Amino acid sequence: MEVRNRDIGRRVSYWRSRRGLTRQQFADLVGRSMSWVDKVESGQRGLVRLPMLEAVADALQIDVAALTDDDAAHRAVTRPDSVEVRAIRAALSSYTVILGGADAPPDLVKLRGQVDYACAAWLSSHFGTLGRVLPGIITASQRAVATLSGDERLEATRCLVMSYRLASSTLLKLEAPELAWLAADRAMLAARCTDDPVCLARATRSAARAMACLGQPREALDALIAMADRMESALARPDPNLLSLYGMLLLPAEIVAAQNGDADTALTMHRRADQVAHRLTPGYCDPVTAFGVTNVALHRLAALVRMEEGGRAVAFARTIEPQSLVRLPRERKAAYLLDMAEAHRQCRHYSEATAAVLRAEQIAPDEVRRRPSTHTLIRRLLSVSSGEAALLLRRLADRAGVIP
Repeated sequence: MEVRNRDIGRRVSYWRSRRGLTRQQFADLVGRSMSWVDKVESGQRGLVRLPMLEAVADALQIDVAALTDDDAAHRAVTRPDSVEVRAIRAALSSYTVILGGADAPPDLVKLRGQVDYACAAWLSSHFGTLGRVLPGIITASQRAVATLSGDERLEATRCLVMSYRLASSTLLKLEAPELAWLAADRAMLAARCTDDPVCLARATRSAARAMACLGQPREALDALIAMADRMESALARPDPNLLSLYGMLLLPAEIVAAQNGDADTALTMHRRADQVAHRLTPGYCDPVTAFGVTNVALHRLAALVRMEEGGRAVAFARTIEPQSLVRLPRERKAAYLLDMAEAHRQCRHYSEATAAVLRAEQIAPDEVRRRPSTHTLIRRLLSVSSGEAALLLRRLADRAGVIP
């Protein structure tokens, strides 16, 4: 019974954290005190009555089985979260505005602010925030495109494409590739109506990433290279925004090629991106894409990891100036650390791998606790670690709701 209480308490704590609820907020939802919540989460108090279990599960928006059954709990934490995905799906499934249901345009300045906020949430790896705000932004952007004209309509289209891109990227991280492809395809259709290179570059990145995840790496690579070639004529003037967008077509092309085992193309894409990055001012880091010399280096590291060249990846990491990582957003820092963890795992440096995962959790908890791919990494490390590393990993697995 003590073990069962502890298991249920750990799952309650995990889902409360995943929903972004404080102990007090959760206590209010279930009509209990904070001390009651503390005792439940620590396993000191059991949830023995079905009505209370149902009330807790309802507050956390999960099935009761996700708290009480080991197999159901494992499935719940390793699959895309239905609440977050459902909210985005609902926005993508609505055709009201597209079919002429828009009346008055939204405040464009406010809309741009909302898109900027969503971008900041993405760069901070706040998936729950994106699940909450993206549906409204998508609908408002659709209204703006349907009701505005001229330069304002172009700005509205850029907001719409960005909202679709953020939705697609979030869904890919939550491993819902089919829905991510739908969002990316919507972005491509919206971008094509403007023929705007900014919109087209952003949409192409999303479409290519979704295609790669759905087993179409060749098509993804072709799309990225075609869009990069199309943009070359617009790069005569040193516009950092266009250069960054251009570079961010080459970097995912490098990753796709690496995942497909095409080392030569991956290296070619890396060298082209590096040349573009060095055209920018020293230390430049694009506020939206994080493109710059450092991000180019991190993608090279990621490509080596995906080609299972762990030793080369660890050696390459030594060439990256640690101080250059400070300016990167949390999402990029965490991605770098998780790539380092995988590189060390490939080299059987399990203590170093564990340290990298733990550091990633400190920087961007959602990247570690809520991504199915990171759960897989934790399980792999748990299967081979011992001593203090194993102890730290088990504690991390508890926080992330990972079932070994």
